[in-house]
Amino acid sequence: MNAANTLKKLGIEKTFDYIYKDPDKNMPKIMDWADKFAEGEFPTQREMIREAITDPKHPYYNFIRHLINDVDPKVTKTLAVNFFINSALVGWKKEEELRKKYNCNIPWAILLDPTSACNLHCTGCWAAEYGHKLNLTYDEIDDIICQGKKLGVYLYIYTGGEPLVRKRDLIRLCEKHSDCVFLCFTNATLIDEEFADEMLRVGNFVPAISLEGFEEATDGRRGEGVYQKVRKAMELLRSKKLIYGISCCYTSANYDSITSEEFYDSMIEMGAYFVWYFHYMPVGNDAVPELMPTPEQRIGVYNKIRNYRATKPLFAMDFQNDAEYVGGCVAGGHRYLHINANGDIDPCVFIHYSDSNIREKSLLDTLRSPMMMAYHDNQPFNDNMLRPCPMLENPEKLREMVAKAGAHSTDLQSPETVEHLCAKCDQYAKDWQPAADKLWNGGKEK
Repeated sequence: MNAANTLKKLGIEKTFDYIYKDPDKNMPKIMDWADKFAEGEFPTQREMIREAITDPKHPYYNFIRHLINDVDPKVTKTLAVNFFINSALVGWKKEEELRKKYNCNIPWAILLDPTSACNLHCTGCWAAEYGHKLNLTYDEIDDIICQGKKLGVYLYIYTGGEPLVRKRDLIRLCEKHSDCVFLCFTNATLIDEEFADEMLRVGNFVPAISLEGFEEATDGRRGEGVYQKVRKAMELLRSKKLIYGISCCYTSANYDSITSEEFYDSMIEMGAYFVWYFHYMPVGNDAVPELMPTPEQRIGVYNKIRNYRATKPLFAMDFQNDAEYVGGCVAGGHRYLHINANGDIDPCVFIHYSDSNIREKSLLDTLRSPMMMAYHDNQPFNDNMLRPCPMLENPEKLREMVAKAGAHSTDLQSPETVEHLCAKCDQYAKDWQPAADKLWNGGKEK
């Protein structure tokens, strides 16, 4: 980190120290300072932030105080520096330079599976397709992160399997790469006091805990007693003043429950700081296409999440319906890529077709491989950002890219042809198109 960025890092740390002395008094003073030096830039955003920190009726007034009062200051400052300085400022600039230099996608985040092993066997889990015997070694994960940082990547997201099967190695990686942010999708049943203390010590590890809704829905998919174990883990994280969030997969079966106001309010009561909503994807030979939401249900998710974001103190992301904010499909290195526990580099965590393996190619060479360049050359896959995915909403595009790149299935347990996968999406895409076009055009028929 150069001198200018070191000063900015110190600036963030001093700013938080100043806020912590008297939040209600000093946050408006920080905004006065920001207004003075903004030179007229971002007026709408600055006004929104000012309202959120000063108006008790604003939905994020309590959320901001939740962050200040209920998170350990070291964790807050560590994550703020690593995210805003390293990832958003230093990293993004380097990524932009390399995108132009090599004319290929350079990701903002890298998803990787430390292991395919899991202590649960959830119904419909795509990760279960890989089996339970694959692992990336500590040195391999370390090398991926080192390569990523050279490209400007400071955000790493663990999936699986259950990543916390490898929690000792994950903490070691947090220690070595203390300038990065690590997010982890987890079932949370392996979070204990010892691990929570380690999270507090390193300060740069954030769990996103999977829930299927309330107790009956969660235990129905994940196993009896899992919901109560998850609640216990969140209570532990809360007591340690750590940041954590929730990951929810909505299907045709659990749609009413998992998107209900009652469940959304329960996540706020659980102390969560964010929630990811994911659309069910029919990945794997044993997937159940009937679990894909209907167009009416997906529109319901779109409207509900936007309403909750505007009225309730919880930061929500809708993976399938928020593409307009990131320029369409984020996969193929456009914003992220996925490396499975066998080292295969997939364009997406849901699309398991590859022509590269991290044990044979560098990250940069992979980003210039035929499969990744097919993504680069075809993005966005649709001008309607409510139809961003080359599998779910534009299956003809995925068929074409896999065939052109000569990519193979990376599912080592039960390889699935691209035709088999896309055939499960053809009718969905056809049914969703008129609804998506009408929604995208402000309620008007295209």
